[in-house]
Amino acid sequence: MMEPLVDRPGPQIGRSSLGERMASCCSYRTLQAWLPILTWLPKYRLSWLQMDLIAGLTVGLTTVPQALAYAEVAGLPVQYGLYSAFMGGFIYTFLGTSKDVTLGPTAIMSLLCASYVGGDPVRAVLLSLLCGTIQTAMALLRLGFLLDFISFPVIKGFTCAAAVTIGFGQVKNVLGLKDIPHEFFLQVYYTFYRIPEARIGDVVLGLLCLCLLVTLQWMKSTLEPPSEQDAPLTRAAHTLVWGIATVRNALVVVAASFVAFSWNAIGSPVFTITGKASQGLPPFRAPPLSETTPNGTGISFGEIVEDFGGGLAVIPFMGVLESIAIAKAFASQNDYRIDANQELFAIGLTNIMGSFVSAYPVTGSFGRTAVNSQTGVCTPAGGIVTGVVVLLSLAFLMPAFYYIPKASLAAVIICAVAPMVDYRVVIQFWRIRKLDLVPFLITFLLSFWEVQYGIVGGVVVSGLMLLYNVARPSIKVCDHGVLVMELDSGLSFPSTEYLNTVLYTQALQASPPRSVVLDCHHVNTVDYTVVNELRDLLRQFKLRGVGLVFSGLQYSVLEVLLAADLPDFRHTASVEAALTILSGNTQ
Repeated sequence: MMEPLVDRPGPQIGRSSLGERMASCCSYRTLQAWLPILTWLPKYRLSWLQMDLIAGLTVGLTTVPQALAYAEVAGLPVQYGLYSAFMGGFIYTFLGTSKDVTLGPTAIMSLLCASYVGGDPVRAVLLSLLCGTIQTAMALLRLGFLLDFISFPVIKGFTCAAAVTIGFGQVKNVLGLKDIPHEFFLQVYYTFYRIPEARIGDVVLGLLCLCLLVTLQWMKSTLEPPSEQDAPLTRAAHTLVWGIATVRNALVVVAASFVAFSWNAIGSPVFTITGKASQGLPPFRAPPLSETTPNGTGISFGEIVEDFGGGLAVIPFMGVLESIAIAKAFASQNDYRIDANQELFAIGLTNIMGSFVSAYPVTGSFGRTAVNSQTGVCTPAGGIVTGVVVLLSLAFLMPAFYYIPKASLAAVIICAVAPMVDYRVVIQFWRIRKLDLVPFLITFLLSFWEVQYGIVGGVVVSGLMLLYNVARPSIKVCDHGVLVMELDSGLSFPSTEYLNTVLYTQALQASPPRSVVLDCHHVNTVDYTVVNELRDLLRQFKLRGVGLVFSGLQYSVLEVLLAADLPDFRHTASVEAALTILSGNTQ
């Protein structure tokens, strides 16, 4: 198994000379941080090669049918799914810090792409370039921390809504319906309205594919791992069943294609098939920066960027968020560490280079990463094998894809996104913190209207909830003859008015006015607004003949308050000492 990769070196304290700083920047350790392959390649073993080959081949057989299916979700010709599926394996081998993660088209990124490019391949490729540029810039500027402001309820609300949108969007293909609107609510209405027009062949084939996929998935999840005590025949049977269940998508699509080919050969085309797709590898060329419409009208780069609008924020962020969440989950499971900024850099460069081979935006895939991990991959080199499998499919198998029934691809997509609808998380939110249901539900519901509105709405609500806690810190009040008020969090300018109100209502407006000990041992920073408000409070306490004493001030805060030269400012190390001072004053 690959050993944990080194962390990116931080600033070295005490290196004052320019020569030493340049030597540090050019050191082998720094090179390892930017090229993580250098940390595991020198230690590579022959036994790892065997496991990487098996894992890469298995993931490749999973990737090909999924890539074809996700291109349908993105509204693009099926070959664009494969164009997007191989570059990540090569780039991530050199730049990735997780042995398990596989980059490629996913359901969520395909849905987001469909929302902004409208099935236009030129715009999809340009979107990949722009997303990659933004992600790479974020990595170089160390802006990965911005992802921390997207809360878990927002992520879950979006993924659940995306799963429902994507899954229901494939029902029309199972029914063999055409010309159904892309807007979710219109799609629901017209799908049910046109059920009488459903093609029997597509319905039967789609349901059979769904049943087969669900059965194989159930077999894999319930199959107990073999033990050393099992007979060789038992272990061989277990391995065979597990292998079949793992590559179930490829098997189902191949079987469905054979059925469709057979019916077409006898002159009875009862299935809606994928149809002709471009054969061969995509040309390596610079992505187009402008577009010409069929009627000859030119669309400039600036106009296309303006049309993308908020997509240039939503898609890069969601892509990085999805991939890093997957990488962290499997790093924790398999006991190694990742570098989030390096992951951001790997994804960004993958999207930039992918745009040169006509790819649309990609990110980490949870399903394929799980297959990679379960198959025993040892290093990111498994991605090279996966990329080769996809390239071979593009080079030699594209004519065979003509007969793939759309109903079988729809079944693959529905089974892939179904686990994303996690109803259990609602119960967990209810039990742990009911307020988390608010951003979850807002994100979930608005995402059916427009994906970007759901994410933005959820982030805004989460931000307002966070700001409310900052502006309304918890203040614990105890009466020891003198009021003791304990601040449970820091003090910043949004909270000054609230603190002022509590002190006025509890102490200054009481009859008679009360002295107060302000326990500040949780306060680690203050700003000018806080200092100015404290100056006014000290003056108000003095006018009423009572005292305000601070206790437990941290050194950094005490230094600021002393420098501000507050009138009648008194502080003690403990609440008890402050009570003694105020009790003496009272007597």
